[in-house]
Amino acid sequence: MKPEDGQSASVAPDMVSMEMRLELILIPVSDVDRAKRFYAGLGWSLDIDFSSGGDYRVVQFTPPGSGCSIMFGAGITTAAPGSVQGLHLIVSDLVAARKLLLGRGFDIGEPFHDEGGVFHHIDAAKLTSGVNPERKSYASYASFSDPDGNMWVLQEITARLSSELEAGDPRFTPQIVAWLTGT
Repeated sequence: MKPEDGQSASVAPDMVSMEMRLELILIPVSDVDRAKRFYAGLGWSLDIDFSSGGDYRVVQFTPPGSGCSIMFGAGITTAAPGSVQGLHLIVSDLVAARKLLLGRGFDIGEPFHDEGGVFHHIDAAKLTSGVNPERKSYASYASFSDPDGNMWVLQEITARLSSELEAGDPRFTPQIVAWLTGT
């Protein structure tokens, strides 16, 4: 049963412990070989490059340490090349990850943070240049795009949010703590 607008879904008792892992994200590209060079250059693992000939080809990469892969190719999606925006790559040290990518010749934006404490503003005026001054978890970002314009965001996470989060936890911005604890 699908919940109606404004209603929350109830979870069947037998579904509470069922795993559902995100394993694959399709990335629309215009030039498969160019995209393959780009993602290989990031240092990602090439899992497959399969073609049955004609208009069908599948290329799959997995970022280091990730349980989720990306797939692109020919004949696998009708989405417009460059239409995927805001995919997050989680890193423990944003400055070091950015330095690594710059060293490999990638064009990656300057670090930024949201003074309001929670990113995902479409309005760039709400974002501030530089990493979060206190290096709070979930608070510092940098972005880059593949050759087609699919946009990736590096996000620094040093401590994971959980349902046990307590008011005043110093690892996170006060806004995140308040938002999640209702304080």
